Amino acid sequence: MQNLMNQINIHLQMEDRIDADSSPLVLWEPDRAQALNNCACPTIPLQTLTPPVAATLPWQRPVDLFAQPLDARHLLMFNPRGHAGPVVLNEAAQMQLAAFAQPGLLADATAQQLAAAGLLQPVGTPAKLPDHQPAALTAWLHVTNDCNLRCTYCYIDKTDAAMDAATGTAAIDAIIRSALANNFEAVNLKYAGGEATLNFKLVQTLHLYAKEQTAQAGLHLSSGVLSNGVALTGGMLDFLREQAIQLMISLDGSAAEHDRQRVFVNGRGSYRQVTRSIDRALAHGVQPHLSITVTGESVDGLADAVCFALDRELLFNLNFYREHDARKSHAEMRAEDEQLISALRAAFAVIEARLPRQSIIGALIDRSSFAGPHQRSCGAGHNYMVVDHKGSVARCQMEIERPVTDVFALNPLQEIQLHATGFQNLAVDEKEGCRDCQWRYWCAGGCSLLTYRATGRNDVKSPYCNVYKAIYPALLRLEGLRLLKWHN
Repeated sequence: MQNLMNQINIHLQMEDRIDADSSPLVLWEPDRAQALNNCACPTIPLQTLTPPVAATLPWQRPVDLFAQPLDARHLLMFNPRGHAGPVVLNEAAQMQLAAFAQPGLLADATAQQLAAAGLLQPVGTPAKLPDHQPAALTAWLHVTNDCNLRCTYCYIDKTDAAMDAATGTAAIDAIIRSALANNFEAVNLKYAGGEATLNFKLVQTLHLYAKEQTAQAGLHLSSGVLSNGVALTGGMLDFLREQAIQLMISLDGSAAEHDRQRVFVNGRGSYRQVTRSIDRALAHGVQPHLSITVTGESVDGLADAVCFALDRELLFNLNFYREHDARKSHAEMRAEDEQLISALRAAFAVIEARLPRQSIIGALIDRSSFAGPHQRSCGAGHNYMVVDHKGSVARCQMEIERPVTDVFALNPLQEIQLHATGFQNLAVDEKEGCRDCQWRYWCAGGCSLLTYRATGRNDVKSPYCNVYKAIYPALLRLEGLRLLKWHN
């Protein structure tokens, strides 16, 4: 990395290559769009995104900046401990950044832009990221254990049992109690199952109740429905649109790959029904987010799924397969690292050929968030709770059959936070193999539950670590090209 920065410095000293009239260009996008996720997404505190730019303090360039040429005149820069994500600089801006190899004041507008974009930091900035309190409590409401599909990688043992209104409203009350007791500002509800649309009348009832109760409590509310897409009706879609509820639909590749692993009870594939539902949602004014699960069975269809999303200008996120108790054989389900890396590069090539206006960097690598640096890949054990159809409360939906407490506890979240057995969602700075990695605040060590199940330890890096490291440079380059294309 240092050799690359030395080469850049030499390049920047060649002033005869730079037009004296050219203005410095600093491109970055502080509000990167994040897709609705089917997990407990990390909440990035506002203070990590908007650090003060103090012109009276000495600033300098971090020693561990990542740099990658985009073309002959533009460079992608990324501060792994910064707040801003990828930044594109033209040659004039590169020269000004190079001048901050030694500490200096923010004497002009470009220097202040570089600081605002996270490429300069105050002298003496701590090497470790503070572990901030998130602003939102996220809750997964398992409204039914029933489902009309039998997906090969599903972790739920299906029954026809469903949540009733009394249990659901008690769950909303418990979530609000925990949010207020833990000083959260917002509540994020995810209606799921099973298949949530099979109990959609309850979803409607609970959403309207949650709106009323969070408003009275002074909490902001956001909501989403996670669906397989095969039973969505026009009436459901109209309700989602009118209530501004996000919709996530699962699509795992082209017809061949999707139908291999997302099947009806009789074994028939669901691709045709799902894609029709996606187009029906668009016709009703609902833009669904697509959840694409990548397994050994579907990895070859990844580029096709991405192409489908781009065709419809839809946000999406990629999820890597996770081991779980409901399935005993995992060897054929998990894609090999090299196979997964190859498929991701093929998907990136599709995106590069059709760069979208909207940022999708936060969606392309499982459990990685580029909304801002963070210590944990999700909120499990901290600001996340899962309520099953009986009112039991677990730490993660993949541990839904191992509840910690129930909705009648005074503060269910506190009991989750105090639960000390099994997997623990440690900060990435506590994990062996992560502490000195430049990417640690973006993958945050990956899914803690997956790591624990694969290794029996909480304090080690993700089994997908090699994939993260191999693909992050290509991911950043892709975002840099997008910024460069659409900056006008």
